[in-house]
Amino acid sequence: MRLELSNSKSLNQLVTACIKQDRKAQRSLYERFAPVMHTVCLRYVRDAAEAEDILLKGFMKVFQNLKKFRADGSLEGWIRRIIVNEALMYIRRNKHMYLEVDVTEASEAHDLHPDHLAEEDLLQLIYELPVGYRTVFNLYAIEGYSHQEISEMLDVSEGTSKSQLSRARQILKQKIQQLDVPLRQNNQIG
Repeated sequence: MRLELSNSKSLNQLVTACIKQDRKAQRSLYERFAPVMHTVCLRYVRDAAEAEDILLKGFMKVFQNLKKFRADGSLEGWIRRIIVNEALMYIRRNKHMYLEVDVTEASEAHDLHPDHLAEEDLLQLIYELPVGYRTVFNLYAIEGYSHQEISEMLDVSEGTSKSQLSRARQILKQKIQQLDVPLRQNNQIG
């Protein structure tokens, strides 16, 4: 508990120093959160250079708006929201993101059971999704946004958000099943 309090206190001191434009404090805050936020960026764009651009622009906004941070929530969550929003703006500006509308009703019952997949393998499968599917999947399944929030963020209907998620899950399930067949065959041979 004492470590948690001192960690919280040192984080508050770091934020205060960043607000005062202390470059060392800004570097420290960046180094503390950049690796996790870079991974967030890579979930939205495939290219490492694009992810780095998003990360840097996102952190510029973090430092510009840090005085608006209210400590009633997690600093990491606040930074993540800014980074996700920056990734969405990047996609809108540069990728001309088109959300494909699937007329079939979206089903929340699709189960993905990638028990045998490493995290990197699953992330690679997510990277291979079309940008619209990947974006909605990341926002809903990984970031935890509701379909209503996604529809507002992407300026689409809730139905479109649900169908994008459903289609993304279907594609991922098919890809996992395709990977699973060779694994089963190898296990039967050995």
